[in-house]
Amino acid sequence: MKSMVIGGIILIIALMAGTYFVAGDAFNSDDYINTLTFLGAAAILTISTFVVLKYINQMKNDTASGELADENWDGIGEYKNPVPTGWAIIYVGTIIWMFWYFTVGYPINGFSQIGQWNEETNEYNAKFKEKWTNPNEQTLNAMGQSIFLVQCAPCHGVDAEGIAGKAQDLTKRISKEQVEYVIRNGANHLTEAYPGGMPPMMLSEDADIKEVSAYVANGFKGEQPAAYATCVACHGDNGEGMPMVGPNIKSYDDSIVIAVLKQGKKGLLGHMPSFNERLNETQEKALASYIRSLGDK
Repeated sequence: MKSMVIGGIILIIALMAGTYFVAGDAFNSDDYINTLTFLGAAAILTISTFVVLKYINQMKNDTASGELADENWDGIGEYKNPVPTGWAIIYVGTIIWMFWYFTVGYPINGFSQIGQWNEETNEYNAKFKEKWTNPNEQTLNAMGQSIFLVQCAPCHGVDAEGIAGKAQDLTKRISKEQVEYVIRNGANHLTEAYPGGMPPMMLSEDADIKEVSAYVANGFKGEQPAAYATCVACHGDNGEGMPMVGPNIKSYDDSIVIAVLKQGKKGLLGHMPSFNERLNETQEKALASYIRSLGDK
């Protein structure tokens, strides 16, 4: 037994020395959490080692005794010994702790990094909203440019020209190919802003589709094609759209930009995800202001 105790002490010292050697720098700071963790590890190692040694010695010296249970397997039976008191206490204590954890303890009423982050974010958003309640157009444009460079430029490019066709060229409202694609396939993804959507093949003749597409992509310049009369009911005679019916297809305005930001967009060039949870209302207006200004340059 004495040799086992000595061996256990040597094992504890070796384990603690190894821990300190690997993470020693962590204990040279003012962070008391590391120190408490190290002390806790030392206590667990010490207790565990001596408990293991105790039971190893008991297995060597003790002889089985007591009443055997009726069940046995291949001649191997089990004694009717009561549940150890320590096990019972730990079992009941775990159940009590579970109820405490979900009703009183962390994270409901305790500190958490996520909770702290949410509080700080809400505080910042409140200050932001108060500061920028009624910004003028110049302020919105400058704010929108900053937002664009962070949120939009990775896909649309810093010049907003779409990185060689990989994304929408925001310096132009729409291309001829995009108009043709929408006429042939429809567009029903902006359901919040335009619940009715646009059904496919509102124009059936290829010549009419190409003529209307060229007219719209050219900014409604020149003579209006007769086939465009089909589009007037939703987009208006000048293409500036109608609220809750059809978007502005002549130029960017706040309603179409904000609708795409909230719901994303699917079209000829691919899929743009929704930014509904990333930007607040002021930031959406700012981004719309900046995108509108791109067409004026």
